[in-house]
Amino acid sequence: CIVFVLLLAYVRGDSLTVLQAPEFVSFQKGKWPISGEKIPDLVALTMGFSVQEDLSWPGLEAGPLFQRPRANVLVVVRGADDLDFPQSVASYPLENPVPFTLDSVAETVHSLFAEDTPVVLQLAPSEERLYMLGKANAVFEDLPVTLQQIRGRLFQDGSVLATLPLKSLSRNAEADLLFLSEIQVLYDITALLQRHRHLAKDHSPDVYSLELSGLEELSRVYGQDSPQHRDAIALLSSVLQKFGEDVYNLYGNSAVVEVVTVKNFEAPLTRKSRSILESKQISNPGSPYNLAYKYNFNYAVVFNIVLWLMIVLALAVIAVSYNLWNMDPGYDSIIYRMTNQKIRMD
Repeated sequence: CIVFVLLLAYVRGDSLTVLQAPEFVSFQKGKWPISGEKIPDLVALTMGFSVQEDLSWPGLEAGPLFQRPRANVLVVVRGADDLDFPQSVASYPLENPVPFTLDSVAETVHSLFAEDTPVVLQLAPSEERLYMLGKANAVFEDLPVTLQQIRGRLFQDGSVLATLPLKSLSRNAEADLLFLSEIQVLYDITALLQRHRHLAKDHSPDVYSLELSGLEELSRVYGQDSPQHRDAIALLSSVLQKFGEDVYNLYGNSAVVEVVTVKNFEAPLTRKSRSILESKQISNPGSPYNLAYKYNFNYAVVFNIVLWLMIVLALAVIAVSYNLWNMDPGYDSIIYRMTNQKIRMD
């Protein structure tokens, strides 16, 4: 089945909150801080993958070797000091809130499960940034991705405008519509996953990375103490809580749900642009910047085969050479032995 770790990382005044997690992914309750740059490693470890550097963080205990969550969904919320979740597994302070991505995790999933075509979805609606790989191209082909498409979706049947309490939020203000469009994307993702329940039955893990910046825009336009910002925080908290529960249940209680919320990132995130609906294979193209090649997980296997084969062949050559050097032609060689007998007979 699709390994779906629903990872909703949430920051309270820069913090990480785990909303949902299966029993075999053990998060310990405590106030151990974790660096923002270590979030991708944490996601990889919850999915059972190895990382280049050990994560010396007591918040996550080692789990069973043969059990993995079915998917990973990481939601990054920008522009919020605090989100109040009624239920959560654990919450941790976030240090050094630098921008990060799950590109390394997505490449690992793709390289290990390329034949199973796992779902990889990375989406930032406000920036119209979308990257889909594998089955995501078919599952989310109807998902609105541009701001124009998303705002058009808001005024169609079944949109959040007709079901959610907007309170001080307006249907006409640009900042309000940006925030509500991100809420609509969460609802549409859940609806599409429910329509494609077969994704929870394959053997490849899924990775979802969502970045929401509507709160940041509301804070810039109205201020953090405004009723619009307060109502938006309350609305987003309840929506994310339900979003996590729905996806967690959809994947048979085998999903890790986390939300990361940060007020401001310490540095701008520079990303390599990718075309919408891109589905090319992750490879190692030549780079004019002299970058290292992408790591291949078969390297260790090939290296050991070549190494030990060379050692065995070298030992065989040494043994044969030693025996030839110390050979007595009169006794150890059948050629000289037959020649000696013929001479004696003559």
